[in-house]
Amino acid sequence: MTGDPWADPGAQAYSGPPATDPPSAPQPPPYGYPQYGYPGYPPYAYPAVWPPVPAGPRRPGQVIAAAVLAFVQAAMVMVTSIYVVLLASVVDFAVDADPTSAPPAEVSGLSTEGTVVGIVQIASAVLLIVGGVLVLNSRRRRSLVVLVAAFAVQVLLCVYWAVRLSVLTSDLPGSNPTGAFLAFTLVFLAGPAVGLGLVLLGGGRRWFDAPR
Repeated sequence: MTGDPWADPGAQAYSGPPATDPPSAPQPPPYGYPQYGYPGYPPYAYPAVWPPVPAGPRRPGQVIAAAVLAFVQAAMVMVTSIYVVLLASVVDFAVDADPTSAPPAEVSGLSTEGTVVGIVQIASAVLLIVGGVLVLNSRRRRSLVVLVAAFAVQVLLCVYWAVRLSVLTSDLPGSNPTGAFLAFTLVFLAGPAVGLGLVLLGGGRRWFDAPR
């Protein structure tokens, strides 16, 4: 009897280790610069400590439109007032240049009146600008009072010019241009009248009546 006495007669002969795939060749590193940093950390920022401030009520369009009308009216009045003051100054200059030919008392009175009215209109234009700025930045009642007073002064000036021009043109010979002057006066009256309606009625009035 030959061989290993402890061997299993039914077992197959050992043929060696199982076949495996050959090892893969080493891959070159990816092209480019390595990425530096500290991964895993959240972005640096201050945590929110205070609660968000709630948005306030929006200013109604009537108030904004009234302020825009005040600015437009102020520009128109400022330009016309400068012309009135310059015209009165030209009349005074002509009188001073030739004192021998004294003008009628009415002409001298009109020159003085034009200067005074021009200065008053320039002051009223400044009041319009102040009132428009106030209503755009504040809901206080005094802002409304200033703008209403500025518009009311403009209405009074328009009434003054309508009456004064009617008296002056009635003494002119030939065709009577009263209608043209009155139409010109209505152009200056439209803005203040509409502005008063915007801030004294509807949403414009409620904006200043609401609790602040």
